[in-house]
Amino acid sequence: MALNLDTTQLFAIAAAMGWASGLRLYAVVFLTGLAGLLGWVELPAGLQVLQNPLLLGAAGVMLAVEFFADKIPGLDSVWDAVHTFIRIPAGMALAAGVFGGDSTTWATIGALMGGALAATSHAAKATTRAAANTSPEPFTNIALSLLGDAAVPGMLWLSWAHPLWFFVALAIALAAMLTVIVVLFRFLRGLVRRFRVDPAADRQLRQLQ
Repeated sequence: MALNLDTTQLFAIAAAMGWASGLRLYAVVFLTGLAGLLGWVELPAGLQVLQNPLLLGAAGVMLAVEFFADKIPGLDSVWDAVHTFIRIPAGMALAAGVFGGDSTTWATIGALMGGALAATSHAAKATTRAAANTSPEPFTNIALSLLGDAAVPGMLWLSWAHPLWFFVALAIALAAMLTVIVVLFRFLRGLVRRFRVDPAADRQLRQLQ
């Protein structure tokens, strides 16, 4: 395995990269690359490209854009919709990069795990923000966004410093996210049905008028 990291820690880092990419992809790229560049951590060979100053600069700009876009009701959901096609593949690539210096088998396992975790966290985020946008007040959106801002660096740090505790936190986060997806999806589906006009009822209403 890469460097002095054991299998447990490599899987923790790969899982953190995938999970966090579904929430804040540009924060993951920027923070991981910056930590490697400053020597806070020694990145596996497959992730050392994140230390490139040009990539760091681009990720930093996008991180700033996302920070503000994610706190504007309506725009946050549009941002999430567009990033459905970006976060999940990127989560797969970053998780695979943790095992980039090893066999294709490990990299494939990492990619599958990273993609699944990115898809789960992205779905939970998008569903939660869509539900929050049904309320006219902006404070819920801002609070949820700040929660994501704090969770991503926290989970990344935990995966490097305390991988076993990271897996405990990840299990709790996944259980909460899956619950949120199911509950809020039903809420949004019911909301759509409530506002959808029944064609037959609409014709009867027109006849009465």
